[in-house]
Amino acid sequence: MALTLLRHAPLHPKYQGRYNGWTDLEIAPSLFDAQAVEMLTKIPFDHIYSSDLLRCTQTLAYMGIEHYTTDARLREVRFKAHIEGKRFQEITTLPSYDESLLQSKARWHDYVCAESPQVFERRIKQFLHDLPKEGEILICSHAGTLQKILYFLGLKREKIDYLEFVRMENVL
Repeated sequence: MALTLLRHAPLHPKYQGRYNGWTDLEIAPSLFDAQAVEMLTKIPFDHIYSSDLLRCTQTLAYMGIEHYTTDARLREVRFKAHIEGKRFQEITTLPSYDESLLQSKARWHDYVCAESPQVFERRIKQFLHDLPKEGEILICSHAGTLQKILYFLGLKREKIDYLEFVRMENVL
């Protein structure tokens, strides 16, 4: 089995660099770089999966991919309502913010996320468990979700840029 993980296309600049978990935002068509994903359009994928959020489904549409399966388990982590849509700098001005929150990934997660790490990990593990065990698979999702998938596959990535993809063979 070959697995390709793709981060969705860029959002409008006013939404970039924000905690945009489950907010259903559109991509910025003018920022879609077809050359960045040209290689992927030539691969005959047997199975294509996408987060159900617009920024992922629009990415596939701009790539000319019409047939895919959406799955809410591929969404980004769900942020707390008062965090969603904010930049880090804005979060640091909240009355509840304390710099010590940054000393631990677990504390930071609890502060910004409405979804526990266990719930987030469980839905991604379940998605991976349900994947076909053969064929060419493409997954279009969000940076945090893709980082978690890579972590489960024994690979660590700190950052995944818009339209960046990682292709792996003989996984799962």
